[in-house]
Amino acid sequence: MEMIMVSTERMSIFPISDEEMKIKIEQETNEEIKSAYTEMLACCKRNPEQRIWYAIWLMQLNDGSRQIVGDLCFKGINDNGSVEIGYGMNPDYEGRGLMTEAVAAMAKWAIAQEGVSCIESETDPGNSASQRVLEKSGFVPNGVTGEEGPRFVWKGKA
Repeated sequence: MEMIMVSTERMSIFPISDEEMKIKIEQETNEEIKSAYTEMLACCKRNPEQRIWYAIWLMQLNDGSRQIVGDLCFKGINDNGSVEIGYGMNPDYEGRGLMTEAVAAMAKWAIAQEGVSCIESETDPGNSASQRVLEKSGFVPNGVTGEEGPRFVWKGKA
C-alpha cells in the first residue's frame, strides 16, 4: 500500500491501515463514532481500490511530539465525483486553528484527485465552531439540510 501524506504548516495528515482502524474502533468509547468507524472499515475492505475515501486519517503534530490531535475522513466518493469530509478534534487542542488548517489542506488535496468534482460537509445546526472551521477552510453553505444539518460545499480559498 502506497503511503499518502498531506503536510501542513503544523501537521502531517495520513490514512491509517485496516489493522490500525480495527484498534481505533476497539478503543473508541463513543458508540456513535464506534459505529461510524466500523462502517468505514467495512467500506475500506469492500472497496480496496477506493480505500482512501473511507479510511480514518490521523492529524499528527510536526512539533517533535508526534501527538495525534484529531482525525478526519471522507464518507466515500459518489458516482458524480462528490466526496464528503467529516472530522473530529481532541478537545485539548481545540481553538488553535488546527482543524481549519487540516480541513483546508485535505479539501485542496481531495479536489486534485482523479474523479473528484466536489467536496461537501455537513454539520450539526448548533455546532457553530464546526461551521466556522468550514467557512474559514473555504466552504460555503449550499442551502441544503442533510441528515446531520446544514450542508456546505468547498469553493476554495478566496
